[in-house]
Amino acid sequence: MTRIKLKISYDGTAFNGYQIQPNGRTVQEELQRALQKVHKGKTVHVTGSGRTDAGVHGAGQVVHFDTDLAIPLDRWPKALNTLLPNDVRVLEADEVSSTFHARYDVVRKSYVYRVDNDTTPNVFRRNFALHEPRTLNVSAMKEAAALLIGEHDFTSFCSARSEVKDKVRELYKIEIEVVNNEITFLFEGNGFLYNMVRILTGTLLEVGRGERGTEEVVEILKAKNRDAAGKTASPQGLYLWEVNYCN
Repeated sequence: MTRIKLKISYDGTAFNGYQIQPNGRTVQEELQRALQKVHKGKTVHVTGSGRTDAGVHGAGQVVHFDTDLAIPLDRWPKALNTLLPNDVRVLEADEVSSTFHARYDVVRKSYVYRVDNDTTPNVFRRNFALHEPRTLNVSAMKEAAALLIGEHDFTSFCSARSEVKDKVRELYKIEIEVVNNEITFLFEGNGFLYNMVRILTGTLLEVGRGERGTEEVVEILKAKNRDAAGKTASPQGLYLWEVNYCN
């Protein structure tokens, strides 16, 4: 058996998330359906680097699967893309060790969140960015973001529904850039909790709108209480951007 690692991208608009569920179309389901066709009806399980929620996009999601087929690496993207729907694409394929794990071997992840900050919403961006028509204080958001860098207990920035016990994560950087009327947030860290990026973004937007003070994020961290942080930003502005490993 050979273990194959795929880098994939997908438009999450019409998906009910990445992971297979009893109801609703998912990215994993589409991948496994395509792989089953390539393997002449044999079921092939795909393991992803992590889940993405309904409406969230994947620019650089990573998955792995095992195969007994001797297909050249450069043929995997071509073979699968002919079988996949238009909102999922395999970007590249690599052969990896049999011990490689797309989820457990991750050492660094990055997410991007896009905000359409024009007064009138761009109809062509409605599925790919959050519309925020109000003027935002970008300098204040950058100051608040700097206070979140480092290793912290991010309980306040995690969904209350999460069952993860250890909520300590390290954020390596948060970059906020403005190009024309679009504001882009880049979050990079060693791992992220359920809804963490969306809650971080929602809180920073509240700082940008003047609804919270810059220093307040420190108190939010200390509170270790989801109710202390801001609202969860909507899913359509979020992208799983890049996943890095030690190999």
